[in-house]
Order: sequence, then C-alpha cells, then structure tokens
Amino acid sequence: MEIKNSKILITGGTTGIGYETAKLLRAQGAQVVICGRTEEKVQQVANELGIFGVRADVSVESDVTDLFEYAFEKLGGLDVLVNNAGLGFMGSLVETSTEDFLRIWETNTKSTFLCGKAAAKHFIKQNSGNIINISSMGAVKGFSNGSAYVSSKSAISGLTMCWQAELRKNNIRVMQVNPSEVITPFAEKIGHISTDPENKLKGLEIAQVIFSLLTLNDLAFIPEANVWATNP
Repeated sequence: MEIKNSKILITGGTTGIGYETAKLLRAQGAQVVICGRTEEKVQQVANELGIFGVRADVSVESDVTDLFEYAFEKLGGLDVLVNNAGLGFMGSLVETSTEDFLRIWETNTKSTFLCGKAAAKHFIKQNSGNIINISSMGAVKGFSNGSAYVSSKSAISGLTMCWQAELRKNNIRVMQVNPSEVITPFAEKIGHISTDPENKLKGLEIAQVIFSLLTLNDLAFIPEANVWATNP
C-alpha cells in the first residue's frame, strides 16, 4: 500500500513502539490518530508529531466505540489499525493474583479483540484494510515468571490466525509482529532493567518493520514477523 495519505489508527501511541510508529508513518505522509490512557500525554505527543490524539482505554468497549468514531471523524475513513496497546507483568505462577492475571488479559488481549472487531466491520464494508497486531516473542516461546503476560500475547496469536482465515476474502491483511526485548518505558514500568540495553531493540526498529509490512504490494502480506536483535 501507499503510505502517503493513508489513514492509520495506532493504539498505545504515546511511548515506545506506538510513538515511534506514529512518528515514522507521519513522516512518510500518513494521517495518524493515536490514543492513550492519559489525556495530557496524548495531546503532548499529538502536538509534537502533528497528528490527532484522543484519550481512550481500549480495554473498555465504550471507549473503543468513541475512539473509532473520533478516528473516522478526523481521518474520513480508515486504512490501517495497529493494535499496539499493552501492559507488561512479571510474577511467578504461585504469586500472580487472579486480579493481576485478568488485568493483563483485559489490556493486552481484550483490547486487541475489541479494536480488531471495530476495524473489521469498516474494512469488510470497503473490501480492504490492514490490521497489525503487536505481540511478543513471548507468544512464540514462554519464559519464567511470564504466565499472565505470555498467555495474553499467545492469545493474540490465536486472534491473528483466526482473522487471517476470516478476512482474506475481503482483501484485509492481518499481520503480527513479535518483538524480542525492546528498550521502552513499557519495561521500566514493571521494574525490568536490561542487562545490555545498547544491544537491545528500540522502538524505531519495530516501527521500521511495521512500515515495511504495510508498504508491500496489497496483493501480498507477511502473516507473522519475529524481530530479534543481532547481538543481544
């Protein structure tokens, strides 16, 4: 697809991968809407990048409805959804509370479902569209203390595969990106400190992958992209 003048919605767009993706796509001429949970931060980033932004908690269905109405109003339509919003969590199996487990699933998995459903309704009508789900290498290979987070991301893989099977006939490309460790505020929020941050991925590398997936000819799509650092 042609990025210039394309209409793109990015969830969780105020920091990390979402921020870098919004910045890169806007620089290539796309019209971009981002959302986040903090109004002040959303508006700060929107003003900085010259894009549109609105506060929304995408684990809440009414907020998702309002988000898509806002995006259609500002952009006049939609070509791409980047499902990026998410939370990290580390805790052993026996120490992870049910409340924490459900909270991670609400933010990571339920939000992906709600936004994907809203986008698909529009994309089916126009017989075209793109959905990119940001998951994790944790969805490919689990790790210690990752029960809540890894299971929420593995479920996104299931959603991605189902949507690919359902939506290809409508010329809708559904793709998933699985980054390995990325140095973003996402990790800092859960108290994770990288042992070698200079050799870890940054948000820009994942943004570049998203850009590359989208710029393929519309006839082609890559179902899943695993992104590793060369010398972690």
